Amino acid sequence: MRTPLYTKHIKLNARMAPFAGWDMPIQYEGILAEHLATRTGSTVFDTSHMGVLSLRGSTAERDLERLLTMNVSTIAEGQARYGYLLNEQGGCLDDLTCYRFGPAHFWLIVNAGTRESDLEWIRAHISPTTELEDLSPRSAKLDVQGPNSRADLEAALGEPLPDLRYFRFVSKRLAGIPTVISRTGYTGEWGYELYVPISAALDFWEIILKPGAIKPAGLGARDTLRLESGYPLYGHELNTERSPVAASRGSYMDFAKDFIGREACLRDRDQGCARYLCALHLASKRAARTHDKVMLGDQEIGEVTSGSLAPSLNTAIAFAYVDRAHTEKGAKLEIDVRGSRLAATVVEAPFYKNGTARKK
Repeated sequence: MRTPLYTKHIKLNARMAPFAGWDMPIQYEGILAEHLATRTGSTVFDTSHMGVLSLRGSTAERDLERLLTMNVSTIAEGQARYGYLLNEQGGCLDDLTCYRFGPAHFWLIVNAGTRESDLEWIRAHISPTTELEDLSPRSAKLDVQGPNSRADLEAALGEPLPDLRYFRFVSKRLAGIPTVISRTGYTGEWGYELYVPISAALDFWEIILKPGAIKPAGLGARDTLRLESGYPLYGHELNTERSPVAASRGSYMDFAKDFIGREACLRDRDQGCARYLCALHLASKRAARTHDKVMLGDQEIGEVTSGSLAPSLNTAIAFAYVDRAHTEKGAKLEIDVRGSRLAATVVEAPFYKNGTARKK
């Protein structure tokens, strides 16, 4: 499946690759250049592969409270909230964001690789009076990210953007195109996620890029940016094999309510997990990769889930699940990278934090 902007990516000499059933741009000018452009200026990511699911009806809120780990009833209109979709064993089916448009109208923004299984699971666990609709085939999403994103986007559009707090959104026409403008993102920078009709995606992309201040960025830079900012990636840090308590220590979970998977997550919270997700700072620029083993002497005590050179820090970083006895901050460990041992230290996530990211 190709994105609605496939031909534009090709004209920009993007390197394309399959991703969750889509042909997606991995890089344009290069991962390093695109990463640094996001940290210092502004970039736009084509994330039209993400799923957009709509739930409506008088029973939608009640159903979502049961399906999702976070509290749904306290999400205000025009607010979004992050959380998890779990199975009965507490395994993570997906991590997602819930948007509230009205008293009985919600969106779920889900991962591309889990969209169809999410739909099947949700459909099997909602009331007959809740209307579930997959808006993904007619929705496109463009993420403009970076400290200059607001100024550069306003200059490109020729109109002001609304003042939005972090994880707030509004529906508004931009350049005459109906748009959902969300103050969210996956880079740790100030930014916007813009949802437009797929029929308008080409026009919107050209409007954004024409002045030249906003640069296109691909999934390669998106991955290094999210890792620096301490964000998990489904299929790496999150999966059905363990509850998200091991990844987030119970964050984004409201244990005061009943949700699918709650009992398993309570057990993990109260009794502890065998392994917890740790942030590791490596002593060199050589990066660890997924499935590399974390070692303490001759003992294997963990496994890397994500690893990369961190361009903003000029050193390598990684996420890994590590035996709980060795997860304290400052613990000195090693990672076996293709037969070589790399020194690593347990640190607090995020690795990199831009103080302007959440300010109004």
